[in-house]
Amino acid sequence: MSTSRVVLVTGGNRGIGLATAAGLAADGHRVAVTYRTRPPAPSGQADLLGVPCDVTDESQVDAAFAAVEEELGPVEVLVSNAGITRDKLVMRMSEADFTEVIDANLTAGYRAAKRAARSMMRNRWGRIVFVSSVVGLMGQAGQANYAASKAGLLGLGRSLAKELASRNITVNVVAPGPVGTDMLNELDEDRRSAIIAAVPLERLGEPSEVAAAISFLASDAAGYVTGAVIPVDGGLGMGG
Repeated sequence: MSTSRVVLVTGGNRGIGLATAAGLAADGHRVAVTYRTRPPAPSGQADLLGVPCDVTDESQVDAAFAAVEEELGPVEVLVSNAGITRDKLVMRMSEADFTEVIDANLTAGYRAAKRAARSMMRNRWGRIVFVSSVVGLMGQAGQANYAASKAGLLGLGRSLAKELASRNITVNVVAPGPVGTDMLNELDEDRRSAIIAAVPLERLGEPSEVAAAISFLASDAAGYVTGAVIPVDGGLGMGG
């Protein structure tokens, strides 16, 4: 079993973030999650520390880290998962639709990683995992802003992997495909069927399956894995 670490999962109150936080807690880690409006439900998740944070606000990111440091200790594992969508065709997309998604999905990852790296560098150990998307590798009509933000995480992650490697800090990217979260479940049946038909494994992924990949990357066993992009997409982005 890996050493027990202090973990922060941004956007950890639902979906992939909550599954990841729960999985890491089950691995024996001390886990905090950020949320913007609704903390994680206490049922079955009482061992998670909820911290309010809007990841688009640098001062709130700093305050969230300070709260975790006060309660649990310095963050040793960061899972940058928080994100939003504003889906529209480019010709109908406003400047705000584009920049707000980039800020929440990409720039926020930079903010969190920069803040986490402080203590990781001092302690000469750390794990940073960015949650990207298969859309960042393939592109998708109506999601130019989201795809750009998720593709940007690959460049950010690999650059940080090179910058931080000498301090024994690994930085990796997980790229989920269609996963059975609230966002997918809100689609009509025809749209859901079309998405599933495009996946070679012919099904949606489970949040726990993405969480399992992140748990490995956060572990001591993954110490020689850095700068990697791990697809968890049922084969959808094959060769992407």
